[in-house]
Amino acid sequence: MSVITTPDKLRVTPDAIEEAAKLLYIRALKILPDDIKQGFFRLDSTETDGLAKSVLATMIENIAVAERTENLLCQDTGIPIFNVQIGRDVEVDGWALKQAIARGTERATREHPLRSSVVHPITRVNAHTSCGAHVPVIHVDFVETPRTLRLEMIPKGSGSENGSFLQMLIPADGLSGVKRFVVDAAIKAGGKVCPPTILGVGVGGTSDLCMHLAKVAATRPLGSVCADAEGAKLEVELSEAVNSLGIGPQGLGGDSTAFAVHVEVAATHITMNPVAVNVQCHSARRASATFTPEGVVVGF
Repeated sequence: MSVITTPDKLRVTPDAIEEAAKLLYIRALKILPDDIKQGFFRLDSTETDGLAKSVLATMIENIAVAERTENLLCQDTGIPIFNVQIGRDVEVDGWALKQAIARGTERATREHPLRSSVVHPITRVNAHTSCGAHVPVIHVDFVETPRTLRLEMIPKGSGSENGSFLQMLIPADGLSGVKRFVVDAAIKAGGKVCPPTILGVGVGGTSDLCMHLAKVAATRPLGSVCADAEGAKLEVELSEAVNSLGIGPQGLGGDSTAFAVHVEVAATHITMNPVAVNVQCHSARRASATFTPEGVVVGF
């Protein structure tokens, strides 16, 4: 993967994006980020239920075996999601970037090979490319960092994605209404979302922005904190509340229901307060490539 630099520009070629998309999809499915591994050991050290500790130990061993044998962490290769952050003074063809990500996704699926989990929503026909209408899902944002482009890949499995909830609250519902909705969502999801989870919560915005924020929150690294002070406070309160439910690993009981609850907020309309929940299962997979004038750094 190469980049082309000038004294004042970073140009990232479609070929470099395609190769990165392919490698990141495979890497995300095989190697769990360090923060999630540390999260497992932290939960194991505080878990008081014997069965829950046994389940956590099995999960930890599964991670080790998958990485040792270069196998997938989970058979669900998920819906491929790519988050692109483009810094200042970066030259990239947007349409070519979109096509390159799709080609990289298809190559990863066919050349590895990976199970394609993507089908047509009506006919259920599987093209075996992990691609389809509007898939891969691609989100583009712009950041201040000069001459930097970051490509993040997140394979979103259906078990956790099926645990998505949205409610259009009104201001009269207050903060207690937000908390009640999130806790109720965790109870409804139960063991179906393969806990321990990262529970992502979006508050504010519009219905679509709120759900997007919930997914951003769910896929944030463990240890990160909401940039909004009130959101950060809510993260602590909700994490304690969710882990007091007794759902536990795989829904079999225990203290370890969630690694954390993450919150993201957006300004909203004076007459509404949407709240969304999106779940990342215990196999909280992601991988990234950062393009700079110095080269390409692959990580999480």
